Amino acid sequence: MAKKVLFINQEISPYVPDSELSLMGRNLPQAIQEKGCEIRTFMPKWGNINERRGQLHEVIRLSGMNIIINETDHPLIIKVASIPTSRIQVYFIDNDDYFTKRLMAQDENGDDYADNGERAIFFTRGVLETVKKLRWTPDIIHCQGWMSAITPFYVKTAYHDEPSFADTKVVTSLYGNSLKSPLGEDFKKFVEFKDANAECLAKYKDNFDFNELTKLAIDYSDGVIEAGKDVDPELLDYATAHNIPLLKNPGEDFAGPYTDLYEEICK
Repeated sequence: MAKKVLFINQEISPYVPDSELSLMGRNLPQAIQEKGCEIRTFMPKWGNINERRGQLHEVIRLSGMNIIINETDHPLIIKVASIPTSRIQVYFIDNDDYFTKRLMAQDENGDDYADNGERAIFFTRGVLETVKKLRWTPDIIHCQGWMSAITPFYVKTAYHDEPSFADTKVVTSLYGNSLKSPLGEDFKKFVEFKDANAECLAKYKDNFDFNELTKLAIDYSDGVIEAGKDVDPELLDYATAHNIPLLKNPGEDFAGPYTDLYEEICK
């Protein structure tokens, strides 16, 4: 039976500059779709995305929800576009404070944004709430990039009773560290939502850095992929030690091994 696969990507080419992450964000959904799977694809609407050139437009019926982080309401805006020369439609998570007026992880001076943790929380919850509105039930959620790293935790805690995600398996692709600074000592407090509570986060350091965030993703994933060239060996060892199915980097011919992993964890 054809799987339904939700891709939660940090970057997708051609909307942002080419990188290891953005090229895989572009190529993986298409390769999996060509394997016969039904897909949906999401990414943040980073401030460096040219909406006119990318032909983005707002989806009014999906926009309008407020997501509360740190006791503040943040309006959720959903935009959509189709990647040229492909049949891939991309949904963009937008918000004036977190994305519209910002670059990606770093500002114009090359410094990490101080609220990157909040941005990741907003992005993840925005994706999951939008998928619920779409009345679409993914068999697999595949996360790529630190912006999506909270997703496995939320799917298995805060959203585990939601019909859209009750039987969903989660895969996390690992890449090299693209964050220069930790997410801050308030991150644990901000990430709490419904059953995603402080007790669940007790084992992790208070000051979440890139590796701590990735360990959180690994702990709540059903499968992990060494997708990048510069993955910290500590994280690969961590996945192995916790008996999480781990796919070593399959190289350019990745579609077959990826779908095999999907099949394995859905048994």
